[in-house]
Amino acid sequence: MLVLSGAPAAYAGSGQAGNCVASRYFCVTAKDPGKPTDRHPAPAHASPGQGKARAKAAKPVCTVEPMDPQPPKDSGFANGTWSPGAKVYMRACGDGSTVFFWSATPPKAAAVDPAVVAQQAVDKMLLADPKIELRPKPGKTGLVGLPVWMWTVVSPSTFGPNTATATAGAVSVTATAKVSKIVWAMGDGTSETCNGPGTPYRASFGKAPSPTCGHTYTRTSGSQPGKKYTVTATSTWSINWSVVGGGESGQLTETRQSRTTASIGELQVLG
Repeated sequence: MLVLSGAPAAYAGSGQAGNCVASRYFCVTAKDPGKPTDRHPAPAHASPGQGKARAKAAKPVCTVEPMDPQPPKDSGFANGTWSPGAKVYMRACGDGSTVFFWSATPPKAAAVDPAVVAQQAVDKMLLADPKIELRPKPGKTGLVGLPVWMWTVVSPSTFGPNTATATAGAVSVTATAKVSKIVWAMGDGTSETCNGPGTPYRASFGKAPSPTCGHTYTRTSGSQPGKKYTVTATSTWSINWSVVGGGESGQLTETRQSRTTASIGELQVLG
């Protein structure tokens, strides 16, 4: 959508947001809403830290710079009141809007928040829900008292490490994300916290417990919906970011979640 604003007016806003100061201006605003898949909203299970980070990311990051080349003085930007030294500037924001205005004095460039740029870098990673595995497999029945093995497939998007860089104005930020823990809610009122991806099960392990991430049920799943326990795995991504070339750094936290089921029976002993 292209919007032309031709009426002289004073731009309302702070100088650091690309202020037209007190001058009169003509502006052109172009906005591209993008596709739904271009946006990555915080999932319902986002941690408080994640929600805060995404709230900051919602603020548009704007930059201001003079047009090159400059338009003719009779182009209409100044509405007949051009003053010596005045220039036409372009204010571009991360929300897709672009505004052209003239000012007799150079406006202050937008202050770019590195934490906002860091979140943009995280969004580029497309961090995914954990790709979880259980033994016994869903559809197979385990037994009370025998170990259950849990693990997740390790990839840049499901466990990390995952690195991306985003740039706004003169600020570039590199972020690196990796899962620091996975909390498994086993469906029987208990949970297991695993600080790694877990160990994939192999037939040669037999009935041994997992050395890194496992659980033992003490009662059957017969009383559960579908006669199965719902197992929920919540991964916590710890993200370190820093401004390229030195300067500010910080941390972000995001969570992702997956579910599966476990069928647990009881060994029947014939007398």
